[in-house]
Amino acid sequence: KYLLIFDFDETIINENSDDSIVRAAPGQALPEHIRQTFREGFYNEYMQRVLAYMGDQGVKMGDFKTVYENIPLSPGMPDLFQFLSKNHELFEIILISDANMFGIECNLRAAGFYSLFRKIFSNPSGFDKRGYFTLGPYHSHKCLDCPANMCKRKILTEYLAERAQEEVEFERVFYVGDGANDFCPSVTLTSADVAFPRKGYPMHRMTQEMEKKQPGAFQATVVPWESAAEVARYLQEVIKK
Repeated sequence: KYLLIFDFDETIINENSDDSIVRAAPGQALPEHIRQTFREGFYNEYMQRVLAYMGDQGVKMGDFKTVYENIPLSPGMPDLFQFLSKNHELFEIILISDANMFGIECNLRAAGFYSLFRKIFSNPSGFDKRGYFTLGPYHSHKCLDCPANMCKRKILTEYLAERAQEEVEFERVFYVGDGANDFCPSVTLTSADVAFPRKGYPMHRMTQEMEKKQPGAFQATVVPWESAAEVARYLQEVIKK
C-alpha cells in the first residue's frame, strides 16, 4: 500500500484560501491597520485578527462557506482525484495543511472528494456563540524552519509511527505540495519515495537549491508538476509495475 500526502493551499486548490476569504469582507479588502500586523512565521495569529475583524463587520458562517465552496481546484486536480477514486484500495491518502478544518471540509465536500481522505490535519476552526469564525494553532513544536503553529514534518513522522504501531507499513510515500512548509517534511522521505513539488513554487525551488548545495542530500525522487494530471500519470505507471 502507498501513502499519499497532499497539501491544500495552492496544491489541491489553485489559491491560498486565507487570501480567498477576504472576498467575504466588506469591499473585498482588509484595512491597512490589520494588514500591517502580519509577522513572518506567525501567520496563524495574523489570521485570527483578520477573522475577528471580519466577525466585527458582520461576516457570517454562510459567507465563508460560499467562498470556500467556490475556490477552484488546481489544474488537473479533478483528474488526479478521479484516478485515486478508481484505485482507492492502493492508496492511503491524508491531507496536511496550514489552512483550517472548516475551509478544507467545505471545499472538498463541494468538489465531491472529501471521502478520499483517511485523515485531515489542519488548524482547528469553528464558530463561537457570537457567530465569529475562530481559528487556533495546530500544535507547538521545536522546528526552526516552520511557522510557530505547525510543523508538517512532526505531523508526518508521528502519523507514520502511529500507523507502524497499527502494523501498517507503506511500500512508498508520495508527497504533493507547493510551499516551504512542504519542503520540511519532504526532506525526511527516502530514496524509494517521491516528492511532487508544484513547478516554480517554493518547495520546488528549495529542492533545487538543496540539490545544488548538497548533491544527494534530498533523497526522494523529485517530480515537478504544472498540472496534477502529471501526478496521476506518474502514479499510473507506479501501479502498473
